[in-house]
Amino acid sequence: MNMKHVASLAFGLAMAFAAPAYAESVNVGVTTTGVPFTFVDTASQEPTGAMVDLAKAITADIGDEAEFKVVAFSALIPALSSGKIDLISAGMFATDERKKVVNFSTPVYSYGDAMFVAADDTTDYTLDDLKGETVGAQIGTTFADKLQALGTFGEVKLYDSIADIMRDVKLGRIKAGFGDKPIVAYQISEKPQLGVRLVEGYEPMQKGDVAVAVSKENSALLEKVNGAIAKLKESGELDKIFAKYGL
Repeated sequence: MNMKHVASLAFGLAMAFAAPAYAESVNVGVTTTGVPFTFVDTASQEPTGAMVDLAKAITADIGDEAEFKVVAFSALIPALSSGKIDLISAGMFATDERKKVVNFSTPVYSYGDAMFVAADDTTDYTLDDLKGETVGAQIGTTFADKLQALGTFGEVKLYDSIADIMRDVKLGRIKAGFGDKPIVAYQISEKPQLGVRLVEGYEPMQKGDVAVAVSKENSALLEKVNGAIAKLKESGELDKIFAKYGL
């Protein structure tokens, strides 16, 4: 082998070792109706929110890149189970029923439900006060299941988004609405024109832990996600992510 060939081989080996390892894409399922957890920024038209930032931080830690897929809340778990997405990063409770279908990470945030009524309705209702009334909740949520299980309402109407529930509460089509307290509180504070208010003194039907969901078949990814979350908690970055959105 002449010196020219040796030099060429050496250069090729050097380039091979110097070549960067390309990050794998992790398909992350988010919703557009979960402000401030997950929503679409009106300026950039890109998904944003606390759980979006968290997914970016997790995937960066494990050396991958997050590719966000907008999915309706009720379709998130089916999308994960069918392999269309790799992670769910939304304001989703890690409930026992959901744990039968998917695996959840260690908890990242905890909260309960809120009741809201029309802004000009000054009564602070309890659940018992609403017997026989029509109320609303978002389809696929644990709150909707809880309300239906009570069996005391005239009807529990199911909606695609909290915004839709708020519209019908404002218009008097339903008496009260129920939803994730951080999401409801954030939307009311940002948009007083929604015409609804939180019911003071309401005791949540349920408090739960929000976590990232991973397919039952992907234990390796779950381990990486939990490792990243542990680092984010220890560094204080996890608190900063949620504090950025008033959580």
